[in-house]
Amino acid sequence: MELLYKSTRNADEKVTASQAILKGLADGGGLFVPEEIPSLDTDLDDLAKMTYQETAYLVMSKFLTDFTEEELKSCIASAYDSKFDTEEIAPLVSAGGAYYLELFHGATIAFKDMALSILPHLLITAAKKNHVTNEIVILTATSGDTGKAALAGFADVEGTKIIVFYPKHGVSPIQEKQMVTQKGENTFVIGIHGNFDQAQSGVKKMFSDASLAKAMGDAGYQFSSANSINIGRLVPQIVYYVYAYAKLYANGEIAKGERINITVPTGNFGNILAAFYAKQMGLPIAKLICASNENKVLYDFFSTGIYDKNREFMLTSSPSMDILISSNLERLIYRIAGNDAKKNAEFMKALISDGRYEITEAMKDQLKDFYGNYATEEETARMIRELYEETGYVTDTHTAVAAGVYRKYKEETADNDVKTIIVSTASPYKFTRSVMNAIYQNKYDFMTDFELVDELSKISGVEIPQAIEEIRSAKELHDCVCEADEMESIVKKILNIEE
Repeated sequence: MELLYKSTRNADEKVTASQAILKGLADGGGLFVPEEIPSLDTDLDDLAKMTYQETAYLVMSKFLTDFTEEELKSCIASAYDSKFDTEEIAPLVSAGGAYYLELFHGATIAFKDMALSILPHLLITAAKKNHVTNEIVILTATSGDTGKAALAGFADVEGTKIIVFYPKHGVSPIQEKQMVTQKGENTFVIGIHGNFDQAQSGVKKMFSDASLAKAMGDAGYQFSSANSINIGRLVPQIVYYVYAYAKLYANGEIAKGERINITVPTGNFGNILAAFYAKQMGLPIAKLICASNENKVLYDFFSTGIYDKNREFMLTSSPSMDILISSNLERLIYRIAGNDAKKNAEFMKALISDGRYEITEAMKDQLKDFYGNYATEEETARMIRELYEETGYVTDTHTAVAAGVYRKYKEETADNDVKTIIVSTASPYKFTRSVMNAIYQNKYDFMTDFELVDELSKISGVEIPQAIEEIRSAKELHDCVCEADEMESIVKKILNIEE
């Protein structure tokens, strides 16, 4: 049975999975959601024996129903291969009373690899299925990790160009170096004088600009997205929650059907939404613990039912979470509004016009699966230091935010018995200065970021990832910087479209 996708803002817009992946964003700015969440009906004993690739096919085939078995298995085989430095793809590590799901073993050492390794293959397959002749322009905003993972995935992929906007002063030095050294004739990286929300808003504006779409079409182009607003990004993220649960069972850590908690550091809400979808499929998840940094708009939302972006934008040591407009939350709002596109559209209209909206009490009642909290910069650094001193395990700043929030959750709820997965979203090597400063409290201020890489290797005993080694002396190939209101002009210039 074919699963169709509909827009969160227009009940009349329905498309196939491949069409949703191609479009990225629905007409009128809505996001595509499946008409229903399929059931995870495979016995856990069978799941426990599956490889990551087999689990990926099982889960993704339920959502991407217009892809043939051959097409989907080909995409999966091309994505989850030797570019990952561990055969497990997403290993679990026990440390400090929790299980860390390490999602940073791909080519760019961040969790975005888990979905962005496969998205180019899904997109090209979708283009062929839908007889697309235009060149596809991947237009993406990044808060640090999506950009590099998308660039690596789409570099020199025939029939595509990829344009990435990032906040010039809002990513770590290593994140920026990863992006600006990216090779590929079809890759374009632009820093903006502004924050991620401005970059994301600029991208969304271009997606919903009908006159720009016509000009693009006349020139032989069409937009698609590599952000988690694209359902082709979101579906592959469901896979690792199913895989992790099955591995806990296979390793004898949990009983069959035993419920677990999942803690996710989140800014744009995509990663934790994937966990929510896994729960809706039937995965035995108790609490979804939503961890924020000092940009705690999501914590405030879960506490009050009011989403309010009207606040100071904080630059933190966990820059991939420095976000005040959490795009994927719209998919959850749509669901708790009874899948009512009109009602959801009103909330999103209020967010655009007033910067805030408030959900109803009935909607708030449907958020009981979630717990929200946040970690300050000081708490994040302390978590890195204490975890290292107590266990020898080193986390990056984003993972430390999640670990700190999980600690608060246990203190508030006394829920000490439910086994918990903490999603580890990036290698500590991406944020060496913040990590080393946390452990040694600024002892190494005199060192460069790459000298700190070597020191981190010494104390952690973890081999320096190839992704870091290859950018040490790499030539910077992208130096374009613009104002936030110049983004469209830059895109037109890249594509040789007249103003």
